[in-house]
Amino acid sequence: MLKKWLHKVLPGKSSRGKPRARKEIIPFSEHRISADQLSFAAEKVIRRLYNEGYEAYVVGGAVRDLLLGIEPKDFDVATNATPEQVRKVFRRSRIIGRRFQIVHVMIGPETIEVTTFRGGGKVQQNEHGRIMKDNTYGSIEEDAMRRDFTCNALYYDPIRQQIIDFHHGVSDVRARKLVMIGNPAERYQEDPVRVLRAVRLSGKLGFEVERNTAEPISAFAGRLKQEPVARLFDEIMKLLFSGHAGQCLQQMNTLGISGKIHPLLNALQHTENGGQNIVSLALHNTDERLRADKSVSVGFVLAAVLWPQLNTYWQRNMSQGQKPVLALNNAIGDLRDDVEKGWGVPQRFAATMREIWQLQPQFDNRKGARPHRLLAQQRFRAAYDFLLLRGEAGEVDGELVQWWTKFQHADDETRMQMTAVQQKRGGETSGDKTKRKRRRKPKPKVENSGGHAG
Repeated sequence: MLKKWLHKVLPGKSSRGKPRARKEIIPFSEHRISADQLSFAAEKVIRRLYNEGYEAYVVGGAVRDLLLGIEPKDFDVATNATPEQVRKVFRRSRIIGRRFQIVHVMIGPETIEVTTFRGGGKVQQNEHGRIMKDNTYGSIEEDAMRRDFTCNALYYDPIRQQIIDFHHGVSDVRARKLVMIGNPAERYQEDPVRVLRAVRLSGKLGFEVERNTAEPISAFAGRLKQEPVARLFDEIMKLLFSGHAGQCLQQMNTLGISGKIHPLLNALQHTENGGQNIVSLALHNTDERLRADKSVSVGFVLAAVLWPQLNTYWQRNMSQGQKPVLALNNAIGDLRDDVEKGWGVPQRFAATMREIWQLQPQFDNRKGARPHRLLAQQRFRAAYDFLLLRGEAGEVDGELVQWWTKFQHADDETRMQMTAVQQKRGGETSGDKTKRKRRRKPKPKVENSGGHAG
């Protein structure tokens, strides 16, 4: 009896030997988040699960963003229903995931990610301590213990309009602090990708990484090299398209993370000329477009990030006597295997990159029909925008950029006049500037009828 009473009044231990989280209910009067701020799909999923007798909450980044006054990009739902039970409730749904199964529920055009509360039971780990399989289910309290940072372990109940907080996440959000749940070193060992999440969240949100959370990062960053390249690429893309890529890169330096983890990270950290090289310019433009809610092209940004390396190969090939187009194609070939296989870049993005790169030497040709043919290319606009970046970075003459800016917006008569002027001047700004001589066919030999030839 005494043992039972002590168990109630004193902090106990979870099944993993860690102190139990203390549940705190934050009422609407303190958080001011209303159900109307959720997407229609998220609210519908929660109400359907609630009506079927299950618990269901908006969880993670959406709750954090709403507290910060930021409109969430998506809404995730956590529930005590198993994936199979969720699948039975929603006809338009599918179970995905190997390491931990989740359900994608389609409501109209929106997809809501629904996860079952994770338990504190034994998980399958590899020799490095990384979690490989984790399909153990538990309570909301155990689920909160398994999440990475306190700001992501918040559960919003739109039915009662309250937030459930187990780790002082609300106060950490208000203090703009990024705090790891549990032992930071153990959590980075379980999943090294949390290193990059710490970088992205602190850079994007302007949070200070709490001292104990930051301390092990540099030691565990090297383990990212053991992650599957596809998963690492996805996390780098989240950082790149966070709308705050510049701040994220600064955080990498602040937290002592080497760029030698992945070639893309290495390329991202090499910003030169006072921040005016093509990589930094592309990232700055991308951040501005994302913050203005404008579209961006993944292939275009990657083309800029990898351009310095490709350009080194291109210049090397031309210095060995190769013509510009051939030299560039050979440089792309040298880089292609690494990009598509070793770096995890999907082929659809790699194809866009190649098309943008391959059109760059063609901007030097400004006479005859070639400018008109280039203007008709499907990727002309992307390639022209890339030329603008190169001009801004000082790689190409500003006169060339101005010529193409005028040419693409001119009428047919003006375009003909512009190419005619280039024809008189010689037209080529780089590459093959010498006039090509027309090759004549050799005259046939005429045999002398009076004797043998030769």
